[in-house]
Amino acid sequence: MLISSNAVLLLIDVQRAFDHPRYGRRNNPQAEANIARLLDTWRRTGRTVIHIHHIGVSPDSLFREHSEAVLPKQQALPLPGELVLRKSVNSGFIGTDLEERLRHLGCDCVVTAGLTTNHCVETTTRMSGNLGFPTILVSDAAATFDRIGPDGKLYKAEDIHAMTLANLHEEFAVISDTAAVIQAADKTAI
Repeated sequence: MLISSNAVLLLIDVQRAFDHPRYGRRNNPQAEANIARLLDTWRRTGRTVIHIHHIGVSPDSLFREHSEAVLPKQQALPLPGELVLRKSVNSGFIGTDLEERLRHLGCDCVVTAGLTTNHCVETTTRMSGNLGFPTILVSDAAATFDRIGPDGKLYKAEDIHAMTLANLHEEFAVISDTAAVIQAADKTAI
């Protein structure tokens, strides 16, 4: 795996709203710690970080603009000068200029992490791959929640996470973990 100096880290929806009990049980309690490790590596090596934040348009959304819940989690606070894009749908590419910014930066690899694996992380990762960017999804720097399917069955977060990764792997992205991505990034540090 190659992580060039032009690899961009997309941190997707690492926001306080996902701490609300409404979401229920989730997998991977270490996701935020791994996100913080990736963020530290990108900053330390001078690579570009783009934060993508969800802003809900529904009146009952936990992601309402100006609410405490819409703020980024402590582990992913943007620094001055780091780009923050705001979206209102699942993909970080829809309604933003993300693609143009990546192309302008000469991005030759997109690395995705955040919340939730099967919604905004998956959708952004798919579009990144479809737009021709070599993409890496960091499996242990993402998480999701239990869901009730249309059949009324409870699907565990671990199974949803694993199936999402299986669906994306080698079709839209390479699936890797935090340690491997950091090791690869350090090998090609600026």
